[in-house]
Amino acid sequence: MDRAREEGVQAMVEGPGHMPMNEIEANVLLQKKLCRGAPFYVLGPLVTDIAPGHDHISGAIGGAIAACAGADFLCYVTPAEHLALPDVEDVRQGVIASRIAAHAADIARGRDTERDREMSKARVELDWEKQFELCLDPETARAYRQKRHPRDPKVCTMCGEFCAMKLLKDLEG
Repeated sequence: MDRAREEGVQAMVEGPGHMPMNEIEANVLLQKKLCRGAPFYVLGPLVTDIAPGHDHISGAIGGAIAACAGADFLCYVTPAEHLALPDVEDVRQGVIASRIAAHAADIARGRDTERDREMSKARVELDWEKQFELCLDPETARAYRQKRHPRDPKVCTMCGEFCAMKLLKDLEG
């Protein structure tokens, strides 16, 4: 890193790909200190190796912890990781999982909280279109809603008539 800086060459440091959750923060802090704040890029990291087919979830967990600790870039991990060459849908799933991880870290660091506040408000108001507008993956959210559409269009099929938001509105109104 020092030689690159001396020559005016931009560089970043690539971090771990597999690491237990309890070691991620210390690793990020140590790496940032040793490399004097150089941008740190983590490959997940995967927090467990027993999730083939779901490594994007394992990587998102590690990525959220790493980003919260100060990692600068997250590498997305696909569900096909360690199994096969990913296809377009695998890449899409990996990118979405990584975006969720990055956003969760931003929230923990007090950044970009307005979108979550707006989503909370839209959920309380049962404003489905606003929820789709605000979510990271509107296509999937809309597909779930359409596929499992409840009898009462104001609620979801999870709670149905027992929806806390609907019951509260009914009591108020």
